[in-house]
Amino acid sequence: MAKYLAQIIITGAQVVGRAFARAIKQEIEASQEAAKRMGNTKTRTERIANNKLGLSLDEAKQILNVSELNKEEVQKRYDMLFKANDKTTGCGSFYIQSKVVRAKERLDMELANFDKKQAESGESPSSEKT
Repeated sequence: MAKYLAQIIITGAQVVGRAFARAIKQEIEASQEAAKRMGNTKTRTERIANNKLGLSLDEAKQILNVSELNKEEVQKRYDMLFKANDKTTGCGSFYIQSKVVRAKERLDMELANFDKKQAESGESPSSEKT
């Protein structure tokens, strides 16, 4: 009886050990994939901005449907999309409205960084960036 009990314990430990090793391997692969994605961002500032707001620059541009960073265009698209998704109009979506707000915050952050870099380099600040 003790022999069978020992075999059950050993077999169970092996199964649990394999499952644990597999879970660790999957977690390492997921971490490496996330690191690759984060490594694709251009600068440390951009990685910080992505983490802070949860949106990449490209995602923010897609949400507001702008191709270039232009303060006036970003503000115009923001106003239009924010009003279109206002709950008081009856057909709005708070979720989409919040995504629009986060996208504008992300683009404003990028525009501020761009203007700051231009000021540091001695150039006149421009409202456009390609």
